[in-house]
Amino acid sequence: MYTTNASRGLPRHRSRRLRERYTRWALRTFMALLVLALMWLVVGFYANGQWMFALLFLVLDTALAIVFTRRQLMSHRYIFPALAGMGVFVIFPLLYTVGISFSNYSSSNLLSEQRVREQLLGETYQVPGESYSFSLFDTDGARVRLVLDTAGTEADDTLLVSEPVDLATPPGTLALTAAEAPPEGNELGIRAAIEHRQALGSLILSKPDGTELRLAGLREFAPIQPRYQANDNGTLTNRQTGEMLTPNQETGFFITGSGERITPGWPVMVGLDNYERVLLDPAVRGPFLQIFVWTFTFAGLTVVFTLAVGFLLASLLQWEQLGGKATYRTLLILPYAVPAFISILIFKGMFNQQYGEINLILEALFGISPDWFTDPWLARTMLLIVNTWLGYPYMLLLCMGLIQSIPRDLYEASAVDGGGPLTNLFRITLPLIIKPLTPLLIAAFAFNFNNFVLITLLTGGAPDIIGASTPAGTTDLLVSYTYRIAFQDAGQNFGLAAAIATLIFVVVAVLSLLNLRLSKVKV
Repeated sequence: MYTTNASRGLPRHRSRRLRERYTRWALRTFMALLVLALMWLVVGFYANGQWMFALLFLVLDTALAIVFTRRQLMSHRYIFPALAGMGVFVIFPLLYTVGISFSNYSSSNLLSEQRVREQLLGETYQVPGESYSFSLFDTDGARVRLVLDTAGTEADDTLLVSEPVDLATPPGTLALTAAEAPPEGNELGIRAAIEHRQALGSLILSKPDGTELRLAGLREFAPIQPRYQANDNGTLTNRQTGEMLTPNQETGFFITGSGERITPGWPVMVGLDNYERVLLDPAVRGPFLQIFVWTFTFAGLTVVFTLAVGFLLASLLQWEQLGGKATYRTLLILPYAVPAFISILIFKGMFNQQYGEINLILEALFGISPDWFTDPWLARTMLLIVNTWLGYPYMLLLCMGLIQSIPRDLYEASAVDGGGPLTNLFRITLPLIIKPLTPLLIAAFAFNFNNFVLITLLTGGAPDIIGASTPAGTTDLLVSYTYRIAFQDAGQNFGLAAAIATLIFVVVAVLSLLNLRLSKVKV
């Protein structure tokens, strides 16, 4: 006999099966709606010409549908969100950056070829030697007539008069007729023309012969013609000069007969040109190599200094005769609790060359006032000082935890054998903590290799490298150098920046793998 559910009068196992069935159908409905939403994104991106994003979401949508519809892949459903996030936010941006590095993508090659063609065809020019001054005549208090004076033209004995028009709702195109005298009504002054300038600018006046006139100044209309005319073979003709523009798929520009490039252009693949420019162009290679060496030096010295300070303080805090250890630990770890950008900005004020506390103290004691922000070596020294202050609490925490895990019996045995502090340091402490510390040191090196925030807030890369063809500073790291090329250079050369970013990724990946292998850490 079944045990029934009192509220529904159903067997308990049947009620449970119904709940499970409803749950499955609700999950399937949700997944179907999610698949349809992603497919809508695919169609939207493809319709807007963003085929890479369309491909990304198509792959994601297909994988989602396969994983959640096949029973054999049920165990993969739990890890799928993490893999999808890695694909969207890590792998795809990396592949996209690598792809851009083989193109001339920049502020001058930003639009698609079709958009460039439409923009050029939308350019206009004023036909020289023909313009008409105009006046506004009030007809009934709400509408006005435009009267164009044709004096100085072929029909200098006539006027061109428009129909009454309400400038609050301009019609777009307005026909003109010839007249011998102005219409009845009050002539409005320059103030009315200024007040309705926007409405007048949207008007197209059509002469009796079909010529279209547009507003060309505060008080005149003139024939405004499209500058370029499209040809059947894909070229454009400059109607003003008669030159023919030919699309060049190697450079991504329309080219005139004399070889002049017409901006804007469109992105095209340029192969290894960006990498060749980094490695072979002296104006780029010199600053790049200088910044490359400084980046390694900065990251390496930061790890060494922070480890030395952190290890020294951690060793002192293990001294049994030292009182108030808890207070000292709290005070020494406090810099780690303060947001880094606040500490950086405080140090920036302290190192101020005119009013900073550090220079005031140095001048009072030694009569010197270092140029921290203008001298390259002093600027680099300042960066190392500040970064050591920001990084030592992390090393302090690591070293304290590792030192406390060392059995005390080893130190007692060393004391019996007559070992002193230095013997304990080099024979016991360092050998036992250096192996578990190695992966963390590699991680700290990689972090400081890309320490964008410190450079941006403290020096901004300054002082600049003289003779560089791209924005480059003596305190720039590769990551800040890349950012300046992409977003601060007048040309915003995204392709070159992507090439440098790709080189950074390769170098960091190879270095990290090499260090992990040398330290015999399993990867």
